[in-house]
Amino acid sequence: MIQIISGEKGKGKTKILLDQANDAIKTAHGTIVYLDKSTKHMYELDRNVRLINVFDYPVHSFEAFLGFLCGIISQDHDLEQVYLDSFLKLAHLDADEMDAAVDALSAISDKYNVTFILSVSADKSALSAKAQEKVTVAL
Repeated sequence: MIQIISGEKGKGKTKILLDQANDAIKTAHGTIVYLDKSTKHMYELDRNVRLINVFDYPVHSFEAFLGFLCGIISQDHDLEQVYLDSFLKLAHLDADEMDAAVDALSAISDKYNVTFILSVSADKSALSAKAQEKVTVAL
């Protein structure tokens, strides 16, 4: 499953994402991973949520990002949810490239039973119809 939190920069998407991750870990039977572009939010996350700074690794394209995600999944068979803050930056995409990203993440999600929760710095109306269907919070 793919869930998108959309809104322009500064609207509070990260706060919602952090709160959701912290709430999810309380009832999770497996592990939860939070991907970000820094470790800035380390102390805002429950200690049981694994924070990974994607920019610490040589991920410079969307294809490399998908490989990175698959590597995380392959090493943790108990992985339930992956939270992706600043998804477009992490994945090296523009908002108009969301359809391919949604398709790729949906295929991975279905195959490995992992839920992806993305924060996307774009207004819901700027997203494609396919991406808009996945929006659970629009700010």
